[in-house]
Order: sequence, then structure tokens, then C-alpha cells
Amino acid sequence: MLDQILCIDDDPITLMLCKKVIIKSSFSNEIITAQNGEEALSYFNTIRYVKNKPNQQPQLIFLDLNMPVMGGWEFLDHFNSPEFSEFNTIKVVVLSSTIDPEDLEKAKQYPMVIDFLSKPITHSMLEYLKNKIE
Repeated sequence: MLDQILCIDDDPITLMLCKKVIIKSSFSNEIITAQNGEEALSYFNTIRYVKNKPNQQPQLIFLDLNMPVMGGWEFLDHFNSPEFSEFNTIKVVVLSSTIDPEDLEKAKQYPMVIDFLSKPITHSMLEYLKNKIE
């Protein structure tokens, strides 16, 4: 079981479903949510300065691509930059409703992206990921 994961999605129903499936599957102890990439980057900027909680960062991020304010690709561009290099061990799973082959290829260009899966998140998907990240 992971200690903490971050779900980044602008749809509150998707976030609620994500939380329910993750809790029911005992996949993570804590689920943090952000409604867009900008909110997620702010979260990382905040935990960067919390010195009394070492290793209090997500081990996995579920990332939607199409969001207002800052979408998934923009988030990945920022998150992959030297500014966020201290978080480069965090794995990212793109969770999108798109199955565009170009998106699949583009995702492979980011070293932290370990998979590209279709929404919605399912128990079997989490089992598959559990085996992949252990």
C-alpha cells in the first residue's frame, strides 16, 4: 500500500470515484486531490518547505490531461523541469478519456510517466499498477 497519492482532475465526480476505488482497493493511505496542474504545483511548492514531515510527498500521481487553468501536459512540462527535480522519484500515471495515439507517444517523452490508462479508474487497474510499481 502506498502512503500517499495525488489525483489531479478538474471533474469532482471523477475525483470522488477515484477516491472510492482507491480506498476500497486499499491502494493508498492518503489521497490528495488537485483540480488542475497549477493547484498541484502549488501543493508541491507548499510541501517543499515542510521540514518536520520528511518524505511526506505522494509516491504516485494520477493525472488528467484536459483541464482548465493548467492542463496535464503543462503540468508535466513544469514538473519535469529542474525547479521540481527534488520530486523526480514520483511516478505519474496519465489517466485520460483520450486514446489518441499521439498522446500516448507524447507521454513516453516524460521519464516520470509510467503508464497511460483510460478513465475511469478500476480495481483491476490498481492491481496492475501495484504490481508495476513494487
